[in-house]
Amino acid sequence: MDSILIIGAGAAGSVVAKKCAMDRDTFKKIHLASRTLEKCRKVQQDCKSEITISQIDADDTAQVIKLIEEQNPDIVVNMALPYQDISIMDACLATKTHYLDTANYEPKDEAKFSYKWQWAYQDRFREKGIMAVLGCGFDPGVISIYCAYAQQKLFDDILTIDIVDCNDGNHGKAFATNFNPEINIREVTQRGKYWKDGKWIEVDPLSVSCMVDYPEVGARKSFLLYHEEEESLVQNIRGLKQIRFWMTFSDNYIKHLEVLQNVGMTRIDPVIHNGVEIIPLQFLKTLLPEPSSLAENYTGKTSIGAILRGVKDGKKVSYIIYNVCDHAECSQEINSQAVSYTTGVPAMVGAKMVLKGLWSGKGVFNVEELPPVPFLEEVAKRGLPWTVKELKESDQKDLFSVVS
Repeated sequence: MDSILIIGAGAAGSVVAKKCAMDRDTFKKIHLASRTLEKCRKVQQDCKSEITISQIDADDTAQVIKLIEEQNPDIVVNMALPYQDISIMDACLATKTHYLDTANYEPKDEAKFSYKWQWAYQDRFREKGIMAVLGCGFDPGVISIYCAYAQQKLFDDILTIDIVDCNDGNHGKAFATNFNPEINIREVTQRGKYWKDGKWIEVDPLSVSCMVDYPEVGARKSFLLYHEEEESLVQNIRGLKQIRFWMTFSDNYIKHLEVLQNVGMTRIDPVIHNGVEIIPLQFLKTLLPEPSSLAENYTGKTSIGAILRGVKDGKKVSYIIYNVCDHAECSQEINSQAVSYTTGVPAMVGAKMVLKGLWSGKGVFNVEELPPVPFLEEVAKRGLPWTVKELKESDQKDLFSVVS
């Protein structure tokens, strides 16, 4: 097993292709496909070893089946849009090919992402004798695997998880998103949600905030969002009483977002403009900078981690497991910014885990259900080192005091 098909050549997809090309002992054959062939050509030119490319409409399952049959990959890595998860999974079923993605399915007409559509494929993938690995980016992905590692090595029971995500970087643009603008804005503008005492609690978008002390960055105001790994971790972490997700946004980002919402530019329903039907958010996407263009002159760091509290040997314990990634270093290595890098590297490593047989099985798996140690050892070698730090009672007091 040594062949990979990557679908999607955006900011994170290009990272997957470039990092695979740096490990030809594992990935002897690399094919990159995208709706925009020019993006593939650019990645092909940047890679130091040969990869092949093609154009594909990933919404069209028949096209994806044809491409898989032509390339005969051992695994398909889906770096396209979340809307296309189902069409690509259908193609993998039809061709009996392993599948991996970084984001769960979301219907185009409603900003309500959930794993329920993909979990419904469990029996079909098992019957075909193949595996689907869901959510192998950073969050979801590495964060979920930090939690699995903590459950295996650090706790008898994990009671609470706070996922904390800070981009303390500066790209110099008036307003830009670090990954697909359409997906980013849909995610941020939907209602927040978290799990507590056996039920989901919803809050208004960006209505709950607190100060979080981020490693190597410092205290930053962070907002409670709903994020997809919460849905699967609730199922897979024993004894869990509460899970929340926090992310930083600059005042400038929030100001622009409020204006865009107020004038209707974040709408996802169609409107008529000069006799032509358009979706405002998709039009806005065409006006904003391409995330892959942000790498040059990007400064600062991302600091992303899981803060876990629970019990070990009858005693209360707390840990933070985290990674810090430098934008400038990512740009120097593979002309990427850190948000794309932290998404693409785990997808490459996850594919390697499957190809090497370190992750195996039949059916649909979220990453925290798979062995965490070999993945974490490899992801550290590939550019995302991780740190475990025990927390004192006085640490993260503002975060722990939030009651919403």
